[in-house]
Amino acid sequence: MSLHRGPTDLFHGADGKEVKTTVTAMNTFKTIADNFKNVNDVTKALQDAGVKNCGLIFGIDYTISNRMQGQKTFGGRSLHDISGPQMNPYQQVICILGETLEVLDEDRQIPAFGFGDVKTKDRDIFPLKEGIFCDGFNEVLDFYNKITPTVQLSGPTNFVPLIKEAINIVKKTKKYHVLVIVADGQVTNEKINQDVIVEASQWPLSIVVIGVGDGPWDSMKEFDDELPARQFDNFQFVNFYETVTGAHNAYAALALNALMEIPEQYQLIKDHALLKK
Repeated sequence: MSLHRGPTDLFHGADGKEVKTTVTAMNTFKTIADNFKNVNDVTKALQDAGVKNCGLIFGIDYTISNRMQGQKTFGGRSLHDISGPQMNPYQQVICILGETLEVLDEDRQIPAFGFGDVKTKDRDIFPLKEGIFCDGFNEVLDFYNKITPTVQLSGPTNFVPLIKEAINIVKKTKKYHVLVIVADGQVTNEKINQDVIVEASQWPLSIVVIGVGDGPWDSMKEFDDELPARQFDNFQFVNFYETVTGAHNAYAALALNALMEIPEQYQLIKDHALLKK
């Protein structure tokens, strides 16, 4: 995510007023998000910006570090713990971004994958639902809840198989997609992950990584800012805990922070004629 944005990069808030997305600090993010009452306002802002028929793909991190990464930010519990009264961070992201983007998806079919478990490790991915596609974000959540207690966490963390599958989906459907990767840590091999992010910029695909847990997130921020070989800035990183903590409306804050660059990316995709590939 570039922190320096032009004066025309803006959303319309819940009151209809233009809200510039110039950002210099996390507090500014929260101020912008407070102009939106709920995720529906963020969805409308995306529609007003011309984003339409947007497919959604989810990737869920099942590496073993999820057991420890909630020490500071999730009460010491595993980030995949589904036994408590509150949703875990993965469940929250599925609901928030699923609800926001599903309205823009004409067929509501959402491919959802896991990675980093004992079977796939860093070599492959697996579908949350056999047959790959889930019918809307509620079914993504249902299958996440169903399989998570049975998944054996492992690792290491590698986004490459997931991003390559997302590229394949875009090639087959010839449709713009947003790949949402929910992960608890940094990748182990930065070079191959950087290369596949650059490769993905040749296709109508935006990549949003939501970092859940305690961090650190240094390499994710580098992916966000420092890959000049890309055709367009196709990667956005959001720190889940920092974004929702203290926000007036946590759901709207996460949706806005995750998706605020989508209108600009969508326009660049059209400018590069990537939708016609």
